[in-house]
Amino acid sequence: MYFAALLARTEDGWEASDMELDDVESLSDLIDLARAAAVDDDTVVALIEQEDAWFGVVRVDGEEDPRYFVSNAALASRSSYGSMLTDELLGSDEEDDELDELDLDGTEDGEEDGITAFADADDDAEEAGAGAEPVPAGPLGDPRLLDDLGVSHRELMALDGDALSEIADSLGATEVLEAVR
Repeated sequence: MYFAALLARTEDGWEASDMELDDVESLSDLIDLARAAAVDDDTVVALIEQEDAWFGVVRVDGEEDPRYFVSNAALASRSSYGSMLTDELLGSDEEDDELDELDLDGTEDGEEDGITAFADADDDAEEAGAGAEPVPAGPLGDPRLLDDLGVSHRELMALDGDALSEIADSLGATEVLEAVR
């Protein structure tokens, strides 16, 4: 089960909205939703979480390139929405139309994808198959994407459990996030 929300910064603080993941078929769709939620091209933070297994943060500042962070890339890569983030962060050229084959509860129907997350790169390459990029079993992306908003990179990398609530608390957006939960 997923939870996703958009936090848009305004002059008066943060506004939260529930992000309808059924409408998100690609990372571009997610970025478009975030930009549409922006107030005067200010910062929008998209938060995605799958049952306390992993969380992802996407930061959009106006028309600048989005910034991404995933708490556990190996776990996220096994889920439909998490794989969008890990594919972007790892530079995967695969198309996003694989979402049609994914079960939105975070598991795939059919065969395993073959991606592993062992520390030994030789084992990864051997088990993942020809040309597959190994996915790290830990954080991936820009851990400094929330530094200027009150969540240091050290705090972000140490979060687990109810990470989205802790992020919202540091941003001063706990009440608005809980309102959409």
